[in-house]
Amino acid sequence: MTGCISSEGLGPQADPQAAEAMAYGNAIKTAQKDAAWPKQQWWKALGDPQLDNWVGKAVANSPTMAEAQARIRNAMAVAGLTAGSSTPKLNVDASIKRHKWATDNFYGPGELTGANTWDNSLGLGFSYVLDFWGREKNKTEAALNRAQVTVAESQASQLSLESQMVKAYIAFSYDYAERDVKQALLKQQQHILALVKQRLDGGLGTELDVAQAQAPIPAMEQALEDVNERLALSRNAIAVLAGLSPAAGAQLKRPAMNLTQAPSIPSVVPLALVGHRPDVVASRWLVASYARDIDAAKADFYPNINLAASVGLSAVNGNILNFLDKDKFTYTAGPVLSLPILDGDTRRDTLASYSAGYDIAVAKYRQTLLGALKGISDQLIRLHSLDKQQQLAAKAVAVAQQSYDLTLKSYQGGLSTYMDVLNTEQNLFTQKLVVEHLVASRLAAHAALQVALGGGLDDDKDSPQAKQMKPTKVAIRHDH
Repeated sequence: MTGCISSEGLGPQADPQAAEAMAYGNAIKTAQKDAAWPKQQWWKALGDPQLDNWVGKAVANSPTMAEAQARIRNAMAVAGLTAGSSTPKLNVDASIKRHKWATDNFYGPGELTGANTWDNSLGLGFSYVLDFWGREKNKTEAALNRAQVTVAESQASQLSLESQMVKAYIAFSYDYAERDVKQALLKQQQHILALVKQRLDGGLGTELDVAQAQAPIPAMEQALEDVNERLALSRNAIAVLAGLSPAAGAQLKRPAMNLTQAPSIPSVVPLALVGHRPDVVASRWLVASYARDIDAAKADFYPNINLAASVGLSAVNGNILNFLDKDKFTYTAGPVLSLPILDGDTRRDTLASYSAGYDIAVAKYRQTLLGALKGISDQLIRLHSLDKQQQLAAKAVAVAQQSYDLTLKSYQGGLSTYMDVLNTEQNLFTQKLVVEHLVASRLAAHAALQVALGGGLDDDKDSPQAKQMKPTKVAIRHDH
């Protein structure tokens, strides 16, 4: 029945199940066991209503999300076109034409030479693809699976946009914290300058001390202006991420984020651990779509049988309504068979192409899983380290504050130099900046962990099952 074309020796080589058994490292194993999956609006853990509002604006207004939604609609339309090819078709054709016959007797129609007649017809046609081998069914499922890929990619775009907004907002918050520290540093330096002048007036200081106290102030003022510039640029960046004009950034007030609960992850198998990530879901659907493409390509090796029928009325002479007479009735009906015998290896090349595409999709799926596990492990390691660094930095600030206070008192009593005061002052504010940087880094690492876990944007029911990700193991062989 299958002619002379064989699919023997063709087929995918990769196994998608092998990717799900990979080890996932001590950082994940030692994570807290009782944590829940990230909620869909995961950034709300930061406790800032203004951030919630601006993330909502980004999702609603961003051109990136509008493009992603348009891609979904396009993919669903393509899937609909594919599904429509396997449904019964019924159509009506009608034609009413006035025919002027040629007057040349050599080329003309004999008795109709020079005549004018009506050439009318009315027909009802029906066709149906029997799809014995599941070709149309598998093509439809492949198209639907690719539509699911675009849905998952849209979720990945949303998650990425939310992540960018949160990161920009954390940077905005850090700019405010840095400005506070530098304003305090400038104010403290101005206080020291006043103290040095007071000592000079009392005969205890020198003009050199006054010059040394004045020297850092212009640089401090410049550094403060640099922070103000970054604050303005951060406002612009947040507004544009939200799909708004940069002018809308003027509405932003100082962030009020507070992360009190240590982030953690559930203790589950690796696939379930990263199964909520949109990029992982998208890669699984892509594997599933190629699996169905392979099945459809295999079905092309078998005969294709369709049903076709038509009934109608037709007349090439008489009056305008002559074709409606019952004796003008005509019909056709029967199966339509196409049998592949020789096709220049078109079917074999098609199957080989889909098989290679399947192996590529499985490799990308494996790489996506590896990247997901690395992202989770990296952020857990980073959070663990940042917690320790924050504790050490807090101790460093306390020690630097004590050293500065003692040095200042000593200077006021004439027991130390101004340079001693300047050095301890610089160390104090440097340590304060380190603390603020660590706070911002911890917030960013928390956000990155939520993104690495998928941000709660997906659900298990939206992922293909394991059996959907493998093609049917059927090889078509032929004996001639």
